[in-house]
Amino acid sequence: MRATRLVTIADAPALADLLTANREFLAPWDPVRPDEYFTVEGQRAGIRAVLDRYAQGSALPHVILDGSGTVVGRITLNEVVRGPFQSATMGYWVSATHNGRGLATAAVAGIKRIAFAEWGLHRIEAGTLVHNVRSQRVLERNGFVRFGLAPAYLNIAGRWQDHILYQVLNDGDR
Repeated sequence: MRATRLVTIADAPALADLLTANREFLAPWDPVRPDEYFTVEGQRAGIRAVLDRYAQGSALPHVILDGSGTVVGRITLNEVVRGPFQSATMGYWVSATHNGRGLATAAVAGIKRIAFAEWGLHRIEAGTLVHNVRSQRVLERNGFVRFGLAPAYLNIAGRWQDHILYQVLNDGDR
């Protein structure tokens, strides 16, 4: 069973349900979201927008799947930059009921493989809140290396918060 697949418009109801059920769980790790974000239509709009970026080659939006193929989260490469940079940023989340089962680790491994083997990227960057040790372990298990601390990097949970920055390089480029 694949760990991820490309998101589709048909995933909007499942994602809206997951996000609604996990709203409190995800709140400490996410930007403050408007109520519309948690609706099927809000998810459809977001999926349409990210699929447009996918068509332009600037994003790789996937859903995370459990062993039965059920959608349990999202993982996306954003801000894909070509030319001499060949880099992207990555973000992901897994529902509370599916945390701790290795699904995020498998999803990051899958996206990393696609980014390097299929998209020809050289580098993936990811940031975690300083206290998000579980996400840091997911990245480290996938070969990501901490390379810095970005003060007041993102507005998460309504305030500007520091992030530890990680990166992984395509070994095939050396």
